Amino acid sequence: MSPTYSIVIPAYNESTRLGATLEKVLAYVHAQAWDAEVLVVNDGSRDNTAEIIRGFAAKDPVVHLIENPGNRGKGYSVRNGMLHAQGKVALFSDADLSSPIEEAPKLIHALESGADIAIGSRWLRAETQTQRQPLHRQLFGRVFNLLLRLTLGLQFADTQCGFKAFQRSAVDTIFPLQKIERWGFDPEILFLARKLGFKVAEIPVAWGHSGETRIHPLLDGSRMFQEMLRVRWNDLAGKYDGPSSGITPAEATRIKRIP
Repeated sequence: MSPTYSIVIPAYNESTRLGATLEKVLAYVHAQAWDAEVLVVNDGSRDNTAEIIRGFAAKDPVVHLIENPGNRGKGYSVRNGMLHAQGKVALFSDADLSSPIEEAPKLIHALESGADIAIGSRWLRAETQTQRQPLHRQLFGRVFNLLLRLTLGLQFADTQCGFKAFQRSAVDTIFPLQKIERWGFDPEILFLARKLGFKVAEIPVAWGHSGETRIHPLLDGSRMFQEMLRVRWNDLAGKYDGPSSGITPAEATRIKRIP
């Protein structure tokens, strides 16, 4: 039988913090007696990220390793994990747990109340931020959000928080259509959600800035803007109008379940 919850964690060179993250996630899952699976997607890491995941999987059958075909980006990793997820509800979280796993019930409650998708938000209630971003990162976020409103018509306060949950129907419909593989994938999946008529609830969650973030505001910001335009072009070109698999058969990876 399929589990009730799937928790997807994309990971790239996360050897320094992934162990602590998995300990926290697993402690919470078992304390809540959740029927869950934890899928950690290794995005071609060059450190021992995969070995850490295998070590946890050997001790706890809840944990599973998914290997990307090389380093493909966060968007590809999330899509790969969500397409492997079997839960009735699938949630993805950043490997640094900027939003603690204890915030997950807020998203789940929104789904139980009728939403198809629940997205964590750092800005609906800024006081929930336990550690604020540097001023330049806040400015970058505001500008990016304005561009999203103008370009894609997304009216959310925060599209980029790496803490989102989906009903099974939304997973099966949206993620096969996702095409953006790197940082700009969040606006794409929210654009698809609106286009396909899914109800999205934006929920304020506790969040703390991680000093180890890998996003470069100028370099990655320009790439994200290009990806934003690509989403608009894909829509105009009809690339979101039919069923499509974002991962080709040649790229398909198998889930590794280590007893």
